[in-house]
Amino acid sequence: MNTLSNVGTLYGVGVGPGDPELLTLKAVRIIQECEYIAIPSTTRESCIAYQIVLKALPAIAAKNCLLIEMPMTKDTSLLIQKHKEGASAIEKILKTGASVAFLTLGDPTVYSTYLYLHRMITDLHYSAAIISGIPSFCAAAAALNTGLVEGAEPLHIYPGSYPIEESLTLSGTKVYMKSGHQIASVRDALQQANVTASMIENCGMEQEHIYTSIEEIPEQSSYYSIILTKSES
Repeated sequence: MNTLSNVGTLYGVGVGPGDPELLTLKAVRIIQECEYIAIPSTTRESCIAYQIVLKALPAIAAKNCLLIEMPMTKDTSLLIQKHKEGASAIEKILKTGASVAFLTLGDPTVYSTYLYLHRMITDLHYSAAIISGIPSFCAAAAALNTGLVEGAEPLHIYPGSYPIEESLTLSGTKVYMKSGHQIASVRDALQQANVTASMIENCGMEQEHIYTSIEEIPEQSSYYSIILTKSES
């Protein structure tokens, strides 16, 4: 697909799971080179991705910043509206010849709101690129001092805010991420399936907390909570 000439590029930049030291060298370079940054929030202060980068790269405080509202809702019409508004704001910047680095937690290819903007921008024939970041579930396994999979073991990744019953019949390692208010339901389903599991909340952040068993998992936890469960050998 041909892209427009003499315009800027949109970069979806994965900033990793929370630890500023896990920000990649490429991410730092792209952020430094772009004239604008964009964040999925209405304020810089409330954006976790921005705060992660700020600790590693204080100079971003002086950069032009697009505030793009990305509400945590399953209301399809509202989401489409906000995505269109975000893409329109980015397009206006790209038309001037400036490039935009959109900061997103973890890796942009894994359950990321950035992907909606990426598709909209590329459909308009602008240039857009994805800059990989360390995925949260990889960092979570490292924090738990364990591997994810070995040999021929399969790895299954699920958004915990949706029904997980089908996943319970599968072998291998299961990752449940972004469970949100459904964390207790996920915990209860795993207990009924009689599996062992661990959870890490706010991996790599100051509020990080590790739960080593299903029984320890609370009724409520941060949206940034990841549950890992492995089939018994």
